[in-house]
Amino acid sequence: MKGVVLAGGTGSRLRPLTNIINKHLLPVGELPMIQYAIEKLCKAGIQDILLITGKQSAGLYLDYLGSGETFGVRLTYKLQDKAGGIAQALALAKEFVLTGEKFVVLLGDNLFEDSLSPIIDTFEKQKDGAMVILKKVTDPRRYGVAKMKNGIIERIEEKPDYPSSSYAVTGIYLFDSTVFDIIKKQTPSSRGELEITDVNNVYAAAGKLTHGFFTGWWIDAGTHESLFQATLFVRKENS
Repeated sequence: MKGVVLAGGTGSRLRPLTNIINKHLLPVGELPMIQYAIEKLCKAGIQDILLITGKQSAGLYLDYLGSGETFGVRLTYKLQDKAGGIAQALALAKEFVLTGEKFVVLLGDNLFEDSLSPIIDTFEKQKDGAMVILKKVTDPRRYGVAKMKNGIIERIEEKPDYPSSSYAVTGIYLFDSTVFDIIKKQTPSSRGELEITDVNNVYAAAGKLTHGFFTGWWIDAGTHESLFQATLFVRKENS
C-alpha cells in the first residue's frame, strides 16, 4: 500500500508563526511536525509516500526530507498551487496511485499514539471502498462527526451544532482508487473548497465506508494551544 501526506494549507490558525513557514515544519517536541507522519507510515511498512504541499517552504521540505532515504522511505513530491480543500489536494495523487491500488492518507497536522499497522491490515482485507478512523472526543462540534446506526456509519456531519455521536473523524483516511472519480464529481462548498467529508459521504451512501478507532491520544495540531498539547503528548510518550 502507498501513503499520501497532505501538508499544504495556509495555517491561518497558527499565525503569525505560519507567516514565514509552513505549519507542518513547525517543531513538535524535538522534531518537525511532518516527520511524525513519515515515521508513522514507515513503521506500518509503507515506503512509497507522496508528500503534497504548497509553494511556501517547498524548498525546505526538500532540504530536510530529501529523497526520504534517511527516514527509510521513498518520497515523491507534488505542489498544490493554491488551497482548495483536502479533496482537491488529494486529487493530485491520481498519478501516484495506480488503478486498483489502495492507499492511506494522513493530514500532516494530525499526531497520534496508535500504530497504523492493524488499521492498514484490516483495510487491505476490505474488498473496496474507504475507511475512516474515529476518536471519541469531549467537544464533537469542532469536528466531522460520524452518525452511526447499528455500528455502521450512515453519514458524516461536518461540525454539527447537535452532534449525533461523540466520535470525531480524524485526519487519517484509507481509500481505494475510485476516490479520484468521486472527487471529480464534487462541487466546491460554501467555503469554496472540495470537502473530504462530501467524498466520504459518497462511500457511506453506497455502504462502503468502514471505520476503525484510535484508543490512544490523538490531536489536530492546527492551533497554538493544540500545538503546545501535541508537544506535551510527544514528550511524555518519549520520556
